[in-house]
Amino acid sequence: MEMKEIIVNSSARAGLTERDTGSDLFGGGWCIPFQYRKCDESCGSKPKKIVEVLMINSQSGPGLLFPKGGWENDETVEEAAVREALEEAGVRGDIMEFLGFYYFKSKSHQDEFSPEGLCKAAMFAMHVKEELSSWPEQSTRHRRWLTIPEAVEQCRHPWMQEALLEGFSKWHANNMMSAQEDHPGPISSTPAR
Repeated sequence: MEMKEIIVNSSARAGLTERDTGSDLFGGGWCIPFQYRKCDESCGSKPKKIVEVLMINSQSGPGLLFPKGGWENDETVEEAAVREALEEAGVRGDIMEFLGFYYFKSKSHQDEFSPEGLCKAAMFAMHVKEELSSWPEQSTRHRRWLTIPEAVEQCRHPWMQEALLEGFSKWHANNMMSAQEDHPGPISSTPAR
């Protein structure tokens, strides 16, 4: 099985977000970073792994978010998701699956084409391979590993809860539970711009 590795530099980038015209503004690349934690004796006699997802603090209020950001002109949406995970959360990993498009409203994206600020985010599952001790936004971003139920409770936005439960959790249950952690499977098809 082939794994796609995406390399990005470690400095934060600023640039334009690719957007469609009309009411379907593109909100960039997002990912749900995940890892496995071995369960201790309290889980029973059968050893098992618990999936944890990584979330970061919001800079504009309570609740936690998944790493996200704009899609630069010189990168794919997958590269944008991986870059944002590195910049905002200080993790590197493999994009495993395109989970779908999720819609949300953003005040910063309100304009003549979309007065309500409707955006479309491409969400990916990212299997974390490395957690950095230093990363570009560590002075403003704090990260937390959470179980799925904990993450659902902490999600700042309902659409992120939907992405976690309907996208990530279903995909993980259907595809990852039977796969081995060290080689969890190929990348699926990716979204078109």
